[in-house]
Amino acid sequence: MAQDIKILIVDDEDRIRRLLRMYLERENYMIDEASNGEEALELSLNNDYSLILLDLMMPGLDGLEVCRELRKQKTTPIIMLTAKGEESNRVQGFEVGTDDYIIKPFSPREVVLRVKALLRRSSTIPLFTVDSTTAKDVVVFPHLVIDNDAHRVIVNREEISLTPKEYELLLFLAKSPDKVFDRETLLKSVWQYDYFGDLRTVDTHVKRLREKISKSSEEAAKMIVTVWGVGYKFEVGQN
Repeated sequence: MAQDIKILIVDDEDRIRRLLRMYLERENYMIDEASNGEEALELSLNNDYSLILLDLMMPGLDGLEVCRELRKQKTTPIIMLTAKGEESNRVQGFEVGTDDYIIKPFSPREVVLRVKALLRRSSTIPLFTVDSTTAKDVVVFPHLVIDNDAHRVIVNREEISLTPKEYELLLFLAKSPDKVFDRETLLKSVWQYDYFGDLRTVDTHVKRLREKISKSSEEAAKMIVTVWGVGYKFEVGQN
């Protein structure tokens, strides 16, 4: 229900916050605001937001630093708001855990559509049991279960927390076991639009995925295999 969705808008410009708030409240979302990075980080750590709209360039603590600090504790979906000339910063945003970005000046309607799309991809339902027979869209491997209906990843019967992009990357690889994907294909497929940027974005997400999975199962983490000079694959025969 939209009434249960709470969004944090972070921007140092009052007019942008007011504009976004007006359009998002029309969708019956609950809205909080922050005008700087310090306030944003405090609010985001002390509240369970469904999504955060985060301005990249702010005085003091900027959007990249807020995202980097938040990702140490939470997987809240983040859409970064960036100016046209900040391509390198957008690359950094993906590397520190941003899930999507919108370029200023933007259409408020586009923002609403992007918010709805990311909320759909990151939506969760109550925790399921691995033995459940009701789940339909489930990918099962030794030590690793991905329940796409529930948007959950279970490693050695322990749920792990992934950002939306980490989850999508894992699911994309796992649904085509033993198939090698180059970085360009992964960027286009997982980010869902043409993205001309630093291919290290994929490497950073793979690294974080392995680190999170390996905390529960080294064997499961090893299924994400680097194919040197090409890209990555999910190797079922590794275990």
